[in-house]
Amino acid sequence: MKKIEHISAAVLLLGALLCSASCDKAKKDAEANGTLLFRFDGNPRELSKVSQELPDTNDFLITVTDEAGTVVFDGIYCDLPESMDVAPGSYGIFVRSGDFSGLQFSSPQYGDEQCVVVPPAGVMTVELGCRQINSGLRLDISPDFLTEYPDGVLFVKTGDSRLMYSYTEKRIVYFNPGSVSLVLYDGGRETVLLTRTLVSQEILTLRVSVASRQDAASKGITIDLDTSRVWTNETYLLGDEGSKGVSYENALTVSQALASVGREDVWVSGFIVGGDLTSANASFGPPFKSASNLLIGPRSTAVSRDNCIAVQLSAGDVRDALNLAEHPEMLGRLVCLNGDIVESYYGMTGLKSVSDFVLK
Repeated sequence: MKKIEHISAAVLLLGALLCSASCDKAKKDAEANGTLLFRFDGNPRELSKVSQELPDTNDFLITVTDEAGTVVFDGIYCDLPESMDVAPGSYGIFVRSGDFSGLQFSSPQYGDEQCVVVPPAGVMTVELGCRQINSGLRLDISPDFLTEYPDGVLFVKTGDSRLMYSYTEKRIVYFNPGSVSLVLYDGGRETVLLTRTLVSQEILTLRVSVASRQDAASKGITIDLDTSRVWTNETYLLGDEGSKGVSYENALTVSQALASVGREDVWVSGFIVGGDLTSANASFGPPFKSASNLLIGPRSTAVSRDNCIAVQLSAGDVRDALNLAEHPEMLGRLVCLNGDIVESYYGMTGLKSVSDFVLK
């Protein structure tokens, strides 16, 4: 009888130990860190109604905060680790092409805001959008307005900020989404001519003129909405792709080049992140053995082949100057390369027939 009791006790103890181990494992799994990955999802072939260039996404400001508001990363995109080991939970992602406030001419601001949840021991890939996030206003002032109000001054006003808009001005003035007013100051008197509320990505063009009837005393200011110049819900990206890459000053970024397979004699800009390519792998740290290829990425911290471009280094000056086997100090450098974008080189989008380069 005692033997049976001892066996039962042993079984119960074993069960308790197994249950405890299982619970501990489940607890550890629930607390295991996850991984955040980042990349821009912009399509460089997408056109807007205005030909504007998107700033280099490598220079974008990016802030990552956890659910408590603690800053996990705050810096520029090219310094962001390719993968971030973080505790499971919610994270806020804030991306901006630059700082912006008040009213500024020729200052479109691009960016994105997202809230993502990282699961325990899981991977969350954040597809960063790149859309204009401020609004704009452009005035088309007729000559008769200048004749009628030679001493008048027009201002664009939003909140406590105002900016003078001269009669000869052609640029767009940008401001944060919300209410904006057009104000005329003339003869010591200030008159609000119009107030509109604009959303992000919306650019409004207004024609300002003087209405004249038979009775000169009935003249008045008229403001017409130029419907051909209202751009709402447009993605302001890179403009005409055909003009990009014709020189190293306006070289394609890596993400743009990935969507430009087939283009020849084009400049591509990227960070040298690795070499020693095979059909499935690459080396991201020294020592390097091969002088015949490179890997360029969208940022200097890239440590995988994803979203990178394989570069063929044929014998010549470019290979002599850039190959990592002889020049490991080139790792992490930003370089512009001139060549042909091909669909496959070592199993990934490649740049071949590289004839020239510029280090930045």
